[in-house]
Amino acid sequence: MKMEKKALALLSGGLDSTLAVKLMIEQGVEIRAVNFISPFCNCTPQKSGCKHQASKVAAEFGIEISVIPKGMDYMRIVESPPHGHGRGMNPCIDCRIYMLRKAKEMMASIGASFVITGEVIGQRPMSQRRQQIELIEKESGLAGLILRPLSAQHFPPTLPEQEGLVDREKLLAFSGRSRRPQIELAEDLGVKDYPCPAGGCLLTDPMIAQRLRDLFAHVPDYGLNDLQLLKIGRHFRLPSGFKVILGRNQEENEKLALLAVPGNTLLFPEDFRGPTAHVREAVADAAAAEIGSIIAGYCRDEHDVYRIRKKVYGGEETFFDLSEKLPPARLEASRLG
Repeated sequence: MKMEKKALALLSGGLDSTLAVKLMIEQGVEIRAVNFISPFCNCTPQKSGCKHQASKVAAEFGIEISVIPKGMDYMRIVESPPHGHGRGMNPCIDCRIYMLRKAKEMMASIGASFVITGEVIGQRPMSQRRQQIELIEKESGLAGLILRPLSAQHFPPTLPEQEGLVDREKLLAFSGRSRRPQIELAEDLGVKDYPCPAGGCLLTDPMIAQRLRDLFAHVPDYGLNDLQLLKIGRHFRLPSGFKVILGRNQEENEKLALLAVPGNTLLFPEDFRGPTAHVREAVADAAAAEIGSIIAGYCRDEHDVYRIRKKVYGGEETFFDLSEKLPPARLEASRLG
């Protein structure tokens, strides 16, 4: 079957994938982009966010883009990746296989003949070494159909190159972790405003990894809401078994309240300055008093009585008073990350 000069590009919004798409557009390849988003992307809203940046790049280049969340099927891979984790909970090899298999499913529906990625050989230690790249390509079912414009000269010609859809002489031989060649190429191509040049994943963060392992161990029925909470506040697994999240500032206190769902318990300092506490379960009086003393422990001022408001999401709201507070130093053994 004759190949069409149309490709599906994995566009993260970072510099590498942006340059790869630009190079293909300049060769007259029709591009359709796909952006996979994850709760663990470290491109924060303050940095424009990967979803926003990918959509912005697509709009600037005049190409269509589909934004696909990595759902609970992806989280099962994070829990137990066939090819293992990196230093944290990052399943880099299986994550690439996951995205490329999803891309393969899309190709027929949009009429794409091959896939474009911004991969640079040797840039990432777990998923961009030659052996791992070959493994990923094979297990994704896209052998010979993944074109990497930035480092194509390090690989045998792909099928679109062999078919003459892409001029191999115009493809590059970038390698390694230096960003200088990409930055110089961006200047040459007029590519500007790339807030996440190297991308990244919070699954490599030791703190997030510890919290995620705790979640897998204690909450088998976790959902996307639980994953969002992993990124907020101070986390503690108390000897009583309760997981408590404390906001570190007003913004996080508000987020903890917004992310509460039926069955969760929120505890607030009523007449003093201190953090909001979020607990996934309903909390009985004894446990509420323990958590209240933790909230009071973060109050810098001394009070004779610390009044706590307890609210069960979707249920009742009550108040109780404490005369003692638990110093934060006493909690270090219970802290998750």
